Amino acid sequence: MFMKEKHTMHRTAARILKIAREQFLAQSYADVTMDQIAGAAKVTKGGLYHHFAGKEALYLVMMQADLSEKNQLFNKAVVMEGSCRQRLETLARSFLALPAQQRRLAGLIRRDINTLSEGARQQLMRCYQSALPDQVRSIIEHGIRAREIRPIDARLASFCFISLVEHCVSHHGERVLPTEAQKVSFVLDLFFTGVTDKTGITVEQETS
Repeated sequence: MFMKEKHTMHRTAARILKIAREQFLAQSYADVTMDQIAGAAKVTKGGLYHHFAGKEALYLVMMQADLSEKNQLFNKAVVMEGSCRQRLETLARSFLALPAQQRRLAGLIRRDINTLSEGARQQLMRCYQSALPDQVRSIIEHGIRAREIRPIDARLASFCFISLVEHCVSHHGERVLPTEAQKVSFVLDLFFTGVTDKTGITVEQETS
């Protein structure tokens, strides 16, 4: 009986988290209420608070669970064999292959971070840092050591790379780069080559 009750509680918590994701993606953090989540999840308010101490606690569990999944997914690019470019391509493809809802969840951190308590902010940023920037930074640092990339600040470069990928799934990015292949090619070419039109540069200009 205890195992059955525990399984039911797990399913209820999972349903609550699914509804919470939908609510927080559709509205601002401030506009989402525990009453709304309880109603949409078809649980009593008491039942909701039995699983989660409050809105901030629910939000943190939701985001930490998502970032933990992303951490495991993106780590495959960190540990794989291959060049810096190949590993960053694998990571970018992994992100772009995620369902749209999961891609958008990471963006909530920038939107909501200042509305959370100091302790919650620190927890969330540690999870985010571990899931994405630290892993991109690790690949870039390997690329620098292998002399595939010139010596640069790997932390700053990691945030630049992430920004490029995320902007490809913006409304404008989706319009001009409708396929995954176009998005990946755009990100890698811009990150590794820049925006210079090499076809218009003479040999003298390039070596001067």
